[in-house]
Amino acid sequence: MDRPKTIKITDPKVALTKAEHFCAYQERSQQEVRDKLYDWGLWPDAVEQTISQLIEGNFLNEDRFAKAYTKGKFSQKAWGRIKIKQGLKFKRVPDVLIKKALLTIDADDYFATLTRILEKKASLLSERSQLKRRYKLQQYAMSRGYEADLIADVLKNSDL
Repeated sequence: MDRPKTIKITDPKVALTKAEHFCAYQERSQQEVRDKLYDWGLWPDAVEQTISQLIEGNFLNEDRFAKAYTKGKFSQKAWGRIKIKQGLKFKRVPDVLIKKALLTIDADDYFATLTRILEKKASLLSERSQLKRRYKLQQYAMSRGYEADLIADVLKNSDL
């Protein structure tokens, strides 16, 4: 099994151009770009220089990335705040920006989404015992990143 040869970039100008295209394609965190630049074979000084140039050119913006990530994961994958926060921490986004991004989630939409995913899961469960059924629903919602107290409220106020 031959591994494809990775192209090494040693010229910072070429790396900047490729990184601009990389960032223009979709929002990226600084850590994603940093990892990609290292994969391309750039030296640490050139990596940091390139990242600062991307920030100056507004190709890289952690705040914009955090908000886009939050919006995407909530609206597309119906992730809860806890899972989104973990994902942003994994991407090494600062805590201040994580808090700011999580505030963009509308509370009513959040509650409605949680209710919707619990109803959908409940329709798929064949468990007869009410206690086991609620436990499975609670574990499912927690695995999706929703808060335990909010899950309890939804389960208490509905007949799932």
